[in-house]
Amino acid sequence: MKRPLVFAHRGSSVAEPEHTLTAYLRAIEEGADGVECDVRLTRDGQLVCVHDRRLERTSNGQGLVSTRTLAELGELDFGSWHPGPGEDDDLVYDVTADGRARVLTLDRLLTAVHEANRPMRLLIETKHPSRYGPAVEEKVVEALRRYGVHEPRRGHPVEVSVMSFSALAVRRTRRLAPLLPTVMLMDLLPAGLRGGRLPFGSRVGGPGVRLLRAHPELVQRLHDRGHQVYVWTVNEAADVDLMIELGVEGVISDRPGFVRRRLDELGLPPA
Repeated sequence: MKRPLVFAHRGSSVAEPEHTLTAYLRAIEEGADGVECDVRLTRDGQLVCVHDRRLERTSNGQGLVSTRTLAELGELDFGSWHPGPGEDDDLVYDVTADGRARVLTLDRLLTAVHEANRPMRLLIETKHPSRYGPAVEEKVVEALRRYGVHEPRRGHPVEVSVMSFSALAVRRTRRLAPLLPTVMLMDLLPAGLRGGRLPFGSRVGGPGVRLLRAHPELVQRLHDRGHQVYVWTVNEAADVDLMIELGVEGVISDRPGFVRRRLDELGLPPA
């Protein structure tokens, strides 16, 4: 059995508020092989790490992320909704003087991943539909080029993959950055995917854990087509065990520290 990579889903997002710098730095401290984020464009064209279209669930704001400027988002609190801090109460980063957790930009996350000073993977999910359409992928690739991670580089500690549930977005990413690894996310099993054939431009299959519980044979079919498999969102020991049995290459979890401990318990040595 081979040990899969462990990716922190929106950071260590059970312990800390999702998509905050604190959540990502905690994941890095917990030894995650990589981190995952969702990105959306603000009204002034900035990439921010926010999952929902609307602000209500993960901030004290209201309305659509896409109608706010970065400065306007900077006035909101993206942390107080969370039930509480992690085990280390002192682990708090990027907050205002009055304790508000700031919105996280993709640039700041890229900086944090580089500052880990060890091999790190970053999975970036572009969210669609979006009023800004192809501009989302264009801005992502533009940011990756600034950091020199728009394509794999031998010896470089940071490797980035771009993901989406939109086949069009995946193809767009492939066109903009031909060597950049891409992940086709899926929560259902369309007829065209039953044989493991992914849409053009997709290099990795990204099924949800519930899909694999119902169709575990999908992993082998994807492997037979030459695709790796990254699975979301794996939070329970039984699901970790199933993923090991199926031989997936990556596990995306809200509990990266827990998953790593489970892999240790199973006797799977780090790669």
